[in-house]
Amino acid sequence: MPKTQTRQAKTYDAVIIGAGPAGVFAAAELVKRKKKVLIADKGKLICARKCPIVEGKVKECVNCSSCAIVSGWGGAGSASDGKLTLTTGFGGNLEEYIGRSELLSMIEYVDAVFVRFGADPHFYEASSETAHNTIRHGAQVGLRVLPARIRHIGTDASREVLDNMYKDLSTKCDIRMEARVEDILIEDGQAVGIRFEDGSEAVGRCVLAAPGREGASWLEKIIGKLKLPIASMPVDIGVRVEVPDSVCESLTREFYEVKCLYNTPTFDDRCRTFCMNPSGFVVHEYNQAHKLVTVNGHSLKNKKSSNTNFAILVSKNFTQPFSDPIGYATHVAKLANMLAGGGILAQRLADLKNGRRSTQSRIDRGMVGPTASAQPGDLSLVLPHRYVLDIVEFLDALNRIMPGVNHGDTLLYGVEIKLYSLRLELEKNLAVPSIKGLWMAGDGAGVSRGIIQAASSGVVAAHAICGEC
Repeated sequence: MPKTQTRQAKTYDAVIIGAGPAGVFAAAELVKRKKKVLIADKGKLICARKCPIVEGKVKECVNCSSCAIVSGWGGAGSASDGKLTLTTGFGGNLEEYIGRSELLSMIEYVDAVFVRFGADPHFYEASSETAHNTIRHGAQVGLRVLPARIRHIGTDASREVLDNMYKDLSTKCDIRMEARVEDILIEDGQAVGIRFEDGSEAVGRCVLAAPGREGASWLEKIIGKLKLPIASMPVDIGVRVEVPDSVCESLTREFYEVKCLYNTPTFDDRCRTFCMNPSGFVVHEYNQAHKLVTVNGHSLKNKKSSNTNFAILVSKNFTQPFSDPIGYATHVAKLANMLAGGGILAQRLADLKNGRRSTQSRIDRGMVGPTASAQPGDLSLVLPHRYVLDIVEFLDALNRIMPGVNHGDTLLYGVEIKLYSLRLELEKNLAVPSIKGLWMAGDGAGVSRGIIQAASSGVVAAHAICGEC
């Protein structure tokens, strides 16, 4: 049956695509200024975001139509760990648009909002002698350790904070969850609304596209259709590392999340640690758009494991004629799914170095009890040799500040990818130059790489939208 195209009679001042931190914070700013706002998201409300694996109902990913880990109210980061990075040095590119001073002010503002809605007021800030020694020891092997102020909400506590935000906003604007947006409506060079997958339409004087990492593939199609210029196209591919808490606990007590940058000696590739979860859990993510399962990690306030997990990501910038970074990353991830029978792979570091696949018996004999269900296998059959060597060299360098992280029993899960690969050429206020009334924000547009800068970018866009509508 053909889709029914019905346009709602109500005209909004702003239609927001995505209920992640960028969309939620943009909406909060707009309603404070008495604007009529619609938020639309393909995922579920935070109270309904329940992963069958996390809840122990199944052992393998069941390919939910909307992954509870990465989709829905609050976005991917909020519901998978809820970690706020209160530092300008990483977390995105927003500083390039608004300047460092303004970004610092924005981070403080956004952080205060999270605390007001129930986030733990305690934060981690590495400033002790141990932290200084860690930075110095890392530098001796070319490892750049980045101290940061971290506020950890936790996956479980994050649900309460996000639900409080929903209850506050739901009385002030329209919210449509489980409503997939198919297209942005453009008439005479002006954004005028959105079309949903069921054919219905919503009219808006302005449109903010903030679909997050999970929506990056959808946004890529929109960008291609509108022929918008792309500034750069990095690709982030890697693995999630799982070790006993004892390997990292002296550092996680100081830093909570140890953020490191490293240029590998063989290929001079830039690697980084990402999303460290003390006493956390490795989790599956299902990408509906590409029908693939990837790996991530989270930690809880009220439930702990005996392991710490974190990602090692290799960042590569490709040049023309290559123009499909998301396609490249998802292709690699699909290879892991193919070998794992539809799930993710796990391999001991010793097995990876010795060129052999891991077996369940060797993993069971090891020091690391897996927190995720994964198929023992061989990541060297999935990741290009360059990436494998980058990861091994990075772990050897990390061993200088985390003795034991490169032990043979260390578990590597694959593949982890980040699909915020497209970075658009936007104006300072995040407006799309060639289309009036269209703004883009958050991870999906390449503006941010985390909760705080995503939320900040939503505030920046909202302030600009207020001037237009």
